[in-house]
Amino acid sequence: MKPREINFDGIVGPSHNYAGLSPGNLAATRSAGAVSRPRAAALQGIAKMRANLRLGLVQGVLPPHARPDRRWLEALSTTYEDAPSHLRAQALSASAMWAANAATVSPAPDTGDGRCHLTVANLLTMPHRSHEWPETLAQLRLAFAHPVFAVHAPVPAPFGDEGAANHMRLAPAHDAPGVELFVHGEHGGPFPARQHREASEAVARAHRLDPARTLFVQQSEAAIAAGAFHNDVVAVANGPVLFAHEQAFERRDEVHADLRRVMPEAEVIEVPVARVSLADAVSSYLFNAQLVTSPDGSMTLIVPGETRAHPGVWAWLVEMLARDGPIRRVEVVDVRESMANGGGPACLRLRVVADPATVDPRFLVDEAKLDRIADAVTTHWPETIEADAIDDPGLVTRTERARATLLATLDLVELTYR
Repeated sequence: MKPREINFDGIVGPSHNYAGLSPGNLAATRSAGAVSRPRAAALQGIAKMRANLRLGLVQGVLPPHARPDRRWLEALSTTYEDAPSHLRAQALSASAMWAANAATVSPAPDTGDGRCHLTVANLLTMPHRSHEWPETLAQLRLAFAHPVFAVHAPVPAPFGDEGAANHMRLAPAHDAPGVELFVHGEHGGPFPARQHREASEAVARAHRLDPARTLFVQQSEAAIAAGAFHNDVVAVANGPVLFAHEQAFERRDEVHADLRRVMPEAEVIEVPVARVSLADAVSSYLFNAQLVTSPDGSMTLIVPGETRAHPGVWAWLVEMLARDGPIRRVEVVDVRESMANGGGPACLRLRVVADPATVDPRFLVDEAKLDRIADAVTTHWPETIEADAIDDPGLVTRTERARATLLATLDLVELTYR
């Protein structure tokens, strides 16, 4: 079968809560202490996957990680029962649901050995995410065990790497050679820049990318300061199209010129700051969208409901569609539980270009499998988690049992203990 783009969505885990663990993620810090709804969050993610299937896309899943992460706590010489509250919260975090941070992916047409390369992100900047990579690596090595893939361990400390959320690829078609853009931070005022250029360069070397078709781009400090903690909050690419905010990059004109030099057919759709401010872009998550190509060749932008709810942002999108450009449709999905923690449609998925027949089929879904996943979620996921519930032993027991049930449903019980 011809290689296709496959979206692997993270299934929202049963411990999804609002502990406010991520400085720079304005939505997460605003929601700190609120009551979360893990069951609704997971079902919203499943509904988004169903919408992708209706668009004719190939859909995969990545199951939630073991939470609390008892092995991480053991490495800190404690247990969940004895750990201080901040370590409990970090060990219980369901942040692996945002699969865009799982890895950086370079499709086979871009790599020197003709294999699809994936490098697991180390996520070193935030403690609650820094312990995700061992389980992510185990999942990806299982899902992509076929020899057409190469799955790499993360870049070592101290070079922070946050995966596909800071990486974009433009190409005439998914199965054609493309240009890869690695977006790194520098300062950003009060918030940390999570992607280091050295990490991006190391990933590019591991993937054996052509230096002439690989661009290293600095994210604008203004964007980071405004709450764009990852590049995918202010820019997204698909096919030959780059859809970005005017203030997404430092040295914007240079970035555009370099892109067009390497790929003359590239088309930049830029949203002017005069129409949509950085603050509005971040609050509406206009760019944290899935920009996808349907089997008929048309391009669709999948945005969260918050984008439609913002009058100015929605008005600009309506005008864009009227211009008859490459983006022909806008689909709206409800992922409000994820959004309250700072993750929109793009955060929830990892894009992999490959022949679906080379992927472990247990990680691919159709409507029937999504029905089974939804049944497990409806039966076993907590309906709500209060702010102080991390001290409740009953929550831990229910979380661990819920995940075990889901892994059995997916026939992935070997992931129970990584």
